[in-house]
Amino acid sequence: MATIVELPIVPPPLPANWTAPSASGKSVSLGQAYLAHVQRAVHKLSFEEHDKHAEEERKRLEALNGNGAGPEDDLGVGDEEETEDLLSLDPKEWKKQDHYAVLGLSHLRYKATEEQIKIAHRKKVLKHHPDKKAGVAGDSNDDQFFKCIQKAYDVLMNPERRRQFDSVDPYYDIFEADVPTASQVQKAKNPEKFFFEAFGPVFEREARFSRKQPVPMLGSYDDPKEVVEAFYDFWYNFDSWRSFEYLDKEVNEGSDNRDDKRYTEKKNKAERARRKKEDTARLRNIVDTALSVDPRIKRIRQEEKEAREAKKKNKGQANGMTAKQKAEEEKRKAEEEAKRKEEEEKAAPCGGQEGEGCRCERREKGEARSARRRGRSGRRMNHAVYY
Repeated sequence: MATIVELPIVPPPLPANWTAPSASGKSVSLGQAYLAHVQRAVHKLSFEEHDKHAEEERKRLEALNGNGAGPEDDLGVGDEEETEDLLSLDPKEWKKQDHYAVLGLSHLRYKATEEQIKIAHRKKVLKHHPDKKAGVAGDSNDDQFFKCIQKAYDVLMNPERRRQFDSVDPYYDIFEADVPTASQVQKAKNPEKFFFEAFGPVFEREARFSRKQPVPMLGSYDDPKEVVEAFYDFWYNFDSWRSFEYLDKEVNEGSDNRDDKRYTEKKNKAERARRKKEDTARLRNIVDTALSVDPRIKRIRQEEKEAREAKKKNKGQANGMTAKQKAEEEKRKAEEEAKRKEEEEKAAPCGGQEGEGCRCERREKGEARSARRRGRSGRRMNHAVYY
């Protein structure tokens, strides 16, 4: 970097006959090099600092003007065409406008991220800002539409207000009214295929209102019983965050009557409860309809029936084999008992020839009686000695 040195030199006075030259009126052409030199001198920057500052400024201008940004750079926001109805919106009726459509996010809607909302808002501001439209012939409603853009941005960047709008997004009204019926599934050429194609998107849309995540989806025909039961158990106990405050009737501005405000708030509360009850019944009806025509239920019942029949058949066969084995076991035991008795009779001294009243048996009984008499005599003798 060049160093500026101040010299203590005093210029001499001008000659008495000196006159200033006349202005030529011609401009001096200066290039980017001279401009860069002036910027470095004014801001007291080195060459490296100036180059870094110039690069940052270039990136900022590109991001602001959208220059050089491809589809991958704007995170899929794109450029939606603005209809005449959209451009003619009244900012005073901002609650009735489609905030996603105003910002060009109709294709993303509730799936749009915060960063995508910022990018979409920046594009709309650059296109419809009143300062940019000043002095340019065009739609006189641009200022009004710009206010709609700002309102849409304010709503979608506020998590609570965005959730309220998503709860009543008018884009999905037609889908909620067009739910497949049981007769449509039954009359379809391929009921199984039609069921999953028709009800799959329905449950996917409703899943956005669930407090519990992740939400089980409809699945496929081959799902086991446990998966199907878990799916319907979740949806029959669906915990929804959907609310309807966005549709509340506004209190008249400038009204200081507390009774009017309380009446309006009470009416809004009752309407929210009514809409919530209707929405719960609507979702319950969807789940009931899906369950009644779900081809997996029929398949599972048929599999369980076949399993019961097979079990019953196998049980009958097992019982038959056990009875046969039991009869054989009893026969074997009877033969062994007869053989044992026969061997005992042969082992007796009398040879088993005189029957039950043989001499051997009589002799044994006599010996037993003699032993008992000797025992009683001994006990009498002991008693006499003791006393």
